[in-house]
Amino acid sequence: MGINLVAGDRAPSFTLKDQDGQTHKLADYRGKTVVLYFYPRDDTPGCTKEACSFRDEFDRISEEDAVILGVSVDDADSHRLFRDKYSLPFPLLVDDGAKVASRYGSWGEKNLYGKIVIGMTRSTFIIGPTGKLIKVWKRARAANHGQAVLKALQA
Repeated sequence: MGINLVAGDRAPSFTLKDQDGQTHKLADYRGKTVVLYFYPRDDTPGCTKEACSFRDEFDRISEEDAVILGVSVDDADSHRLFRDKYSLPFPLLVDDGAKVASRYGSWGEKNLYGKIVIGMTRSTFIIGPTGKLIKVWKRARAANHGQAVLKALQA
């Protein structure tokens, strides 16, 4: 977890496929605001709360000319089931080998119920239209995170 991105830094570029095999590159979103959120696992309690809070704020976040991209190391099939089960209206990207999460400082040691494990940290990055980071949550709270992101976009 040596990478420590802060607001003002250039967002690391990425190219990832979503649950349907479609490719998403950060460069494709130039001119738009991107809400890039990293989460540990599909269909687990915290990750479901977080994804559903983004779903519930989706229209308002879209009105701020922002797109939401969820990222985890789960495969496309897992993402598709998770998306369909909770009617998630945004892409879930497959970060095979946690390469992109590592570049964002969202993969590494974390404390899970008192045990040190290697894994995904729940974190969110708002990337502005020019590719610079506007806001960073290194440890996002799952519940109501969509509302916190919406407030930041409206600020």
